[in-house]
Parts: sequence; C-alpha cells; structure tokens
Amino acid sequence: MTPDTEAVRRPAPHVHRRPDLPATVRVYEVGPRDGLQAEATVVPTQAKIEFCRRLVAAGVTELEITSFVSPRWIPQLSDAEQLLAGLELPRDIRQVVLAPNYRGLERALAAGSAEIAVFVSATETFAQRNMNTTVAGALESARPVVAGAGAHGLTTRAYISMCFGDPWEGAVGTGTVADIAERLFDMGVASISLGDTIGVATAGHVHDLLEALLARGIPPRALAMHFHDTYGQALANVYAALTAGVTEFDSAAGGLGRCPYAAGATGNLATEDLVWMLHGLGIATGIDLDALAATSRWMSTVLGRPSPSRVVSALAASTS
Repeated sequence: MTPDTEAVRRPAPHVHRRPDLPATVRVYEVGPRDGLQAEATVVPTQAKIEFCRRLVAAGVTELEITSFVSPRWIPQLSDAEQLLAGLELPRDIRQVVLAPNYRGLERALAAGSAEIAVFVSATETFAQRNMNTTVAGALESARPVVAGAGAHGLTTRAYISMCFGDPWEGAVGTGTVADIAERLFDMGVASISLGDTIGVATAGHVHDLLEALLARGIPPRALAMHFHDTYGQALANVYAALTAGVTEFDSAAGGLGRCPYAAGATGNLATEDLVWMLHGLGIATGIDLDALAATSRWMSTVLGRPSPSRVVSALAASTS
C-alpha cells in the first residue's frame, strides 16, 4: 500500500498525563453570549438555538447562553427571552445568563433562568467606559442581583474584567483584584471568573494573582480563568492556572468574540485549542473535539468568515 492510498489517521493529541494536574476540567462555553455579542450583524435567534444545541451535542455541559441587557446597549442580545423559550436543553446542562442589573435579573427569572452571572471591573476607566459607573458602583449594582438570585434558589457567577491589565491604566495590581473578589464572595457569589480582557496576562502573573486570592481565603476550585489570546499567551496561562489547581476555564467555540479595547486583539481562547491541550495532558473534558470543530465550521458559515482557531483550521485541512 503506497502512502497515497494508506488510510489517514484521524488527528488527535498524543496523551501524556501529568499526575500533578487535575484529572478533569470544566470547559465553560461562552460562544453564544460573549462570542456573539460583538457581532455587527444580528445573528437570527434560530441560528443561536441551533448553535447551542450543536455545542451540547458535542459534549459541552457548561453553557453561557445570553444576557438580559438593554437592547439599546447590545442589540445582538435583544432576543434573550425568545432564545431561552426555544432552547429546551437537557436539565443536566449548566445554563447561565448574564444579568447586569436588577431589571435584568427580573427578566431572567421570568424567562426561567437557572443560573445568573454578574459583571464588574477591576479598573475605574473600564467601569466608566463599559458600564457607565465606577468600580464601587458596579459592585453595588451586583449586590441586589446576587441577593435576588439567591432568594430564588439560584447561584451566581461573577466576572471581574481587566484583571491583568487595562489599555488606559496599564498593569492591574493583584491586591486590587483580590479586594474585589473578596467583596464578591462576601456578597454570596458561588464562583468568580478572572478576565484577561485584553489578553496581556503571562504565566507568572497568573500564579501571583491566584496566590493573592488564596491568601484571602478564596480557593482555586471557586475560580475560573477567562483568557484572550491577543499575544499568544492564552494556553500558557491555562497551564499555569492548572498547576495552581484551577479546574474551570472560559472559552468560545471557534475563538468567537473580540475585545474592542485592545488593538489587534483576537477573540476568546478557542474551545477547540483549549480542549486539544487538555486532552493531550490526559485531562477529561467530556467534549468530542471533532464534533465541536464541525460546530465551529458551521457557525463560520453563518457569520460568513473562517474561524481563527488553529485547531479548527488544522482539523478541517486534515479531512479536506
């Protein structure tokens, strides 16, 4: 049999298990919300529903679906109620929605949401530009949302943006982020996602921030990391967080999403790139990489442009 006629092996990472790393990781998929919200052209609700269903069929079990934000601010997410009404995912799928204020929480509760996310900033300039408030104001806006969700038996996840750097203010101190995280935990949030919003984090910074949080009594198991790949550091930062005991990572299928505040910024860390690395380390995710990449290729046809994910591109080339 010649090389031209030999069967081609399906690409998959070679597994080299590291016993000092977690055995399993929760991949928290943000593509339907964070990934799509910056799209200039509104994606039809039915396409969003299909996207979520395909993600779940590929093995995604942690899914951030939409945000109950004012349509004036983000027209892309104006269909939050319709999206949830048409979705009907299995009950064992973690389904999270963002509620930026108490009015958003009321809408989310009326739509039957199962878990709420709130959003704050680590820097004053980003809080003003992105939320039209201050850091303290964002925390105070989050407080009734967390309390209201808890009163209805729902847990709350919190995002802290700009944890590693801000395009206007520069480097962000680990103590600043730890102060905000401590206040959120005092409010009653169940977990916190630490956002590298403009993609400037490095592995040493990740370790230092996690050590600062641990010193405040916030354990790695209660944290998630949200990396962007602007400077090509996202996977190195994931590895650094893994060695510190973090077991939840935010990512977007196909690398969807972008940060408008960083010149040349790419989107979120691509879920496919994350899963390829995790599977190569022998870390279980429950995700079928081929099915996930096929989902991202399908979404790229909806959006009219190719996925920036290297893994998606490599898998597509290997089967063409």
